[in-house]
Amino acid sequence: MRIALALTVTLLVFALLMMLIRIKMRQHKDLVNRMEYFSGSAVRLRQQELRGVRTAAVAKDRFREFVRRAGLFVQRLQHRGNSMDFKMQQADWPLLGSEFEVMLAIFGAICAVITLAATLEPLMALLAFAGGVLAGLLFLNIYIKRRQKAFTNQLGDMLTMVANALRAGFSFMQAFELIAREMDAPIGREVQKVVNEVNIGVDLETALDNMQRRVNSPDFELVVTAVVIQRQVGGNLAQILDTISETINERIRMRREVMALTAQGRMSGIVLALLPVGVAAMMMMINPNYLQPLFTETIGKMCVVGAVAFEVIGYFVIQKIVTIKV
Repeated sequence: MRIALALTVTLLVFALLMMLIRIKMRQHKDLVNRMEYFSGSAVRLRQQELRGVRTAAVAKDRFREFVRRAGLFVQRLQHRGNSMDFKMQQADWPLLGSEFEVMLAIFGAICAVITLAATLEPLMALLAFAGGVLAGLLFLNIYIKRRQKAFTNQLGDMLTMVANALRAGFSFMQAFELIAREMDAPIGREVQKVVNEVNIGVDLETALDNMQRRVNSPDFELVVTAVVIQRQVGGNLAQILDTISETINERIRMRREVMALTAQGRMSGIVLALLPVGVAAMMMMINPNYLQPLFTETIGKMCVVGAVAFEVIGYFVIQKIVTIKV
């Protein structure tokens, strides 16, 4: 029961970490709002200030300041570039890589303290710390994958809008500015980054390459190649983009058909992975002493570790079998 309680509390603390990340994103929005103070919305902002509207609590501000300072300290300790910075760009989170590492360490430490208080075993606390850090990294990777998938699903519509804008007499950059204004995230955000980079002097090819590295989409790589070739040798870019758009839409349709055909296999992997956990939880509620040797005896602990390892391996093997690249 102590282990179940520790796992439950760990999940709650993980949810708290995600809430703190949302607070950091809200801070980024606050910065944008402050920049808009000098735009047409200045009157509204001044009225809010006169009414005493505050955008964040003092405790939240102190926590953000602590994370920022700790992130700067970690950044000074790193002699080379932090690869986590690029992960933050891929996730479009307003965080430095060092700041996210500090938040991971805080989350892992909270998990370790809670587990130590529940189990009184330092080894379990150390495992909880590692589990908290790995859970944060796993959430980050899942978020990036979902964002990249959403980007790919929007790509066909984006190319159609760009092709129509080119036929209407827009330049390529004007078409991109239209996409940045009209389309939702993530593709609107990524296109806006390209526009911003070009406006500060980066050439278009480099800006598109940077965007391709962030979204990591084979479909968008076709677009980048087509744009670069067209700028070098000329041609009807609108017609090329229409052709690529049709190809991408067909690939998306085929991916969805494959997902539908492999849904049973993927669900089987999830059920087989969760079934032992569910059965063990029910048995602990019905007869707690029945599974007690698994957590008190040395052989029992080895069996639990082996079972968890084989469960993880089996799940990934099933996912590998049902994953078909299109």
